[in-house]
Amino acid sequence: MPKVGMQPIRRQQLIEATLSAVNELGFAETSIQQIAQRAGVSTGIISHYFKGKNGLIEATMRYLLQQLAQSLTDKQAEVGNDPEQRLMAIVQANFAASQTNQAAMKVWLAFWANSLHQPELHRLQQINHHRLHSNIKFEFLKVFDAKRAEKAAQGLAALIDGFWLRGALMNEEMNLSIPIEICQQFIRNQFE
Repeated sequence: MPKVGMQPIRRQQLIEATLSAVNELGFAETSIQQIAQRAGVSTGIISHYFKGKNGLIEATMRYLLQQLAQSLTDKQAEVGNDPEQRLMAIVQANFAASQTNQAAMKVWLAFWANSLHQPELHRLQQINHHRLHSNIKFEFLKVFDAKRAEKAAQGLAALIDGFWLRGALMNEEMNLSIPIEICQQFIRNQFE
């Protein structure tokens, strides 16, 4: 009989083990056995909680997305209602350490690649894409008409995604100052 209250602890252990395994071995080479070994549990626990590797990747992505959402909430709470500052909070949240450490970046890349072939991951990717776009557009709509806000939102989202992808593919610690500075300049240019 399972111990009461262990499920959240076990799930978190397995998510952290997944981040570690994908970081070290890559998604394709990461097996359920390796994840279970890192977490100190049996492979049956993974099947019980996640129904397999794909379910575990989905849960790991949900975890990263929750961290992103929390970071954004925290950063926007610090800046009040100024659209320019709130847009910078979006940029900073997307480049937060929880999203740009090597393990997270490798899981994000695996997620993006696998979302093209797995409906549940594709759904999560679409939610994330729409959330980023709508958060950015909402702030630009405070100042611009719909057409201009849409163009500005697409531009800033492309900068965030582009810098993030370039950083992830470098396979080394990302220097965040340059992408953040360029995104900030883009935002300022929109308001001039």
